[in-house]
Amino acid sequence: MRLTTKGRFAVTAMIDLALRETHGPVTLAGISQRQKISLSYLEQLFGKLRRFNIVESTRGPGGGYTLARKSEEISVADIIVAVDEPLDATQCGGKGNCHTDEESQGHCMTHDLWSNLNAKMVEYLSSVSLRDLVHQQSGRGIVLQDLRPKKIKTDSVRAEKPVPAVAAKKEDAPKRPLVNSVFNLARQS
Repeated sequence: MRLTTKGRFAVTAMIDLALRETHGPVTLAGISQRQKISLSYLEQLFGKLRRFNIVESTRGPGGGYTLARKSEEISVADIIVAVDEPLDATQCGGKGNCHTDEESQGHCMTHDLWSNLNAKMVEYLSSVSLRDLVHQQSGRGIVLQDLRPKKIKTDSVRAEKPVPAVAAKKEDAPKRPLVNSVFNLARQS
């Protein structure tokens, strides 16, 4: 029994979101870049997470995703169930018809073993909160960039004589990065 990529990616993306949401909504493009997960795949996963009231979305400039509930109220099991990830080790999908022939009906000899494993997995994943995972990452020394714009102290700026503006030709204008650009902020997140 193993967790598939869908469940792993959903949990990883949710940890990334929870680690960074104090700076405001987190973009899927940022999560995609940091975690190396396809943006279109994240869009599908977050659509499902939103329908289960695990995340909320904010549209427009500065938009992205935030948690819909406190991180301690979201379990790993909630995330996995939201993205339609089956937690089932039985061959029959928990239906009890383990044999594929219609003639032989009933449970296979190991059905109860795998059913009990399913129950233990759900119990364990329900006991681990998103907050637990965030604390685990913080304990590993994960350093987050401060994505908030830096404020300039006005009392430390000296008044200088205004410099007359000179109209520069477009080709003579220096090429400088757009510091306050939304696109640059998205690249950093």
